[in-house]
Amino acid sequence: MKTNANLVTILGIDFVNKSFHEVVEKLFTGIKSNCKAFIVTANPEIVMYAAAHPEYRDIVQAADMVVPDGSGIILASKILNEPIQERVTGYDLTIRLLELGDENKWRIYLLGGREEINKKAADNICNQFPNVELVGRHHGFFDSEKNNSIIKEIKASRPDIVFVALGFPRQEKWISKNLHHFSKGLFMGVGGSIDVLAGEAKRAPLFWRKMNLEWFYRLLMQPSRWKRMLALPRFLVQIIKVKINPK
Repeated sequence: MKTNANLVTILGIDFVNKSFHEVVEKLFTGIKSNCKAFIVTANPEIVMYAAAHPEYRDIVQAADMVVPDGSGIILASKILNEPIQERVTGYDLTIRLLELGDENKWRIYLLGGREEINKKAADNICNQFPNVELVGRHHGFFDSEKNNSIIKEIKASRPDIVFVALGFPRQEKWISKNLHHFSKGLFMGVGGSIDVLAGEAKRAPLFWRKMNLEWFYRLLMQPSRWKRMLALPRFLVQIIKVKINPK
């Protein structure tokens, strides 16, 4: 496993080994400097998908930063004796960026979700973070022809942050394919966070999060997720194999 002071590689994915505060500070500096960046929030499900799909793995590896979104990632790092400092969830990162956006009057574009979800999330962002300038939004159901007009709209609005809620792997593929069109901005896949922002889904209570059982809470709330949750035990089996027989 390739590691250094700021990087831990788990099943072929390089995770940043920084605290939540350090990650936020780095992103803040980049936004203030009008830099362009691609951020991936990766959990065990994403890691397992990447392991089975080399093209997607290359996309994730090409990101400017991959943060550990999932207690399973933290557990894996400990099993491999290269502990990552702390979990950096996509939702927490999204909220913190919106808070900073409110303080600094950042420009935000929201892409993804169903139209009604997208609109609710946009309205709630405007209500909760009134100094954020929501410069545009679009639902996630569009074809290649519409994609071209969306790109033009985003370019014209010059956002500081583009939240892409197309679900993995589509959101990372979209960012990777289209990032070259833009000269600035933080592009981050936020997946199901848009449902929480819209008020259509609830974050696990703090107790569950502190116990690293947020995944179980989500399973209880959405039993249909059980097939997706199978990625976690498969992930841990692979981690144990690497532990026993490191290459």
